[in-house]
Amino acid sequence: MTKGPGAPAAARPGRAGAPLPPPPGIWNIANMLTMLRLLLVPVFVLLLFADGGHDPKWRSVAWATFAIAMITDLFDGEIARRKGLVTDFGKIADPIADKAIMGSALVGLSVLGDLPWWITVVILARELGITLMRFWVIRYGVIPASRGGKIKTLTQGIAVGMYVLELTGWLATARALLMGIAVLLTLGTALDYVGQAVRMRRQGLAKEREGR
Repeated sequence: MTKGPGAPAAARPGRAGAPLPPPPGIWNIANMLTMLRLLLVPVFVLLLFADGGHDPKWRSVAWATFAIAMITDLFDGEIARRKGLVTDFGKIADPIADKAIMGSALVGLSVLGDLPWWITVVILARELGITLMRFWVIRYGVIPASRGGKIKTLTQGIAVGMYVLELTGWLATARALLMGIAVLLTLGTALDYVGQAVRMRRQGLAKEREGR
């Protein structure tokens, strides 16, 4: 029977008061990609250090594992947003997985003597600092990822991936130049995020004072 104009609002789809769809469960495709990235971290480390850490074959397999992990990083967040699969687990696990795979690669390469320690320290200090800063201002808002930050992440991923491979000649020179660009982007975007955080906190404090 067709419901007339007087039908309860809750019975009409799309009207105010209609029941909300259930929240997405943890076991969805976006979270599974994130968990896959976490599981790949120890596998990558083992492959990176296999047979002394400088066997080209093992390093190629390690690179493939690293590449798969970085590809999942490109897709899990996008899938979660587009398909409405954003969960509290994903919000926490995704950045942890990102930093775990990148951090393990940087530290592993420095331990093997393939990447200067100062580069590893600069990049990891920046990532940790920005994460702590986001928590510092989270009561006033969320600092979104900037275009520069996304370019930084992509450049870092490509540069680190090239260091995982045993490269020589002009390719080794190219990866060094790319890593230099990645470090500059790392520092530049850090300053940008700090500026955003300071402005956001000032505005938040001003609103709090006005509300008193």
